[in-house]
Amino acid sequence: MSEISAPPNLTPSAGHSRPGTLYLVPAPLDFGCDIQIPVEDSLPAATLRAAAGLGHWVCENAKSARALLKRIDGVAPLAVPIQQMSIRELPREVHKKGDHGGGFDARGLLVDLQAGHDVGLLSEAGMPAVADPGSSVVRAAHDLGAPVVPLVGPVSLLLALAASGLGGQDFAFTGYLPQDAETRRQRIRDLEGLALKRGQTQIVIETPYRNEAVLQALVQTLQPNTRLAVASGLTLPQAQISSRSVKAWRALPERAMGKLPAVFAFGR
Repeated sequence: MSEISAPPNLTPSAGHSRPGTLYLVPAPLDFGCDIQIPVEDSLPAATLRAAAGLGHWVCENAKSARALLKRIDGVAPLAVPIQQMSIRELPREVHKKGDHGGGFDARGLLVDLQAGHDVGLLSEAGMPAVADPGSSVVRAAHDLGAPVVPLVGPVSLLLALAASGLGGQDFAFTGYLPQDAETRRQRIRDLEGLALKRGQTQIVIETPYRNEAVLQALVQTLQPNTRLAVASGLTLPQAQISSRSVKAWRALPERAMGKLPAVFAFGR
């Protein structure tokens, strides 16, 4: 298999009529954590080289994007100084409501792509457009006739699923559970019904400061024989992955999780 090389068209010629390529650049899973791992421990060399060759970006947050680019520069020197890069942010409403429903037109963020430049799409952690904003940018690139290339890197949902012992042939990611306690309990019951009836593993996430509240709700609401897996701090030195029946979870003396990013999966 050939390696991915650095994008070649950083400075397209005048009158360039074909769009550039949109690269989906995964980020390490240590965003917001107290300890950061070496970027080369999380991203393959080919991904680092491809990212280092880009001078145009669409991201969730420009400040965190620049911070990651500085980390990449320490391993694979950037082809363009960060100060000279074009870095465009997704709008705030996309962060709050998401862009997976198709309501946001991202073509305005891809003027560099339309001009023939290769563009990197970056989220705060993991693969953009998977449990993170970015799908509107990918749709827009396809609609513009631009090639879309996903680069290799960590995807927390798949890492957690693989390590859960739950079925990986039929699974669903349903995002965040409701914050209201009773609405959350009903949502958990509905998802568990799907899991037990169809054998479809259910995957949810939560912001780290609500980890313990979500774990408690799952342990209290799910049936005793349902299997619940919790994966936190994936790819970090302090990673923890536990998978057991809800009955066994209830027997534990304590369930302190801390505030590392976590993925919850349950089913039969």
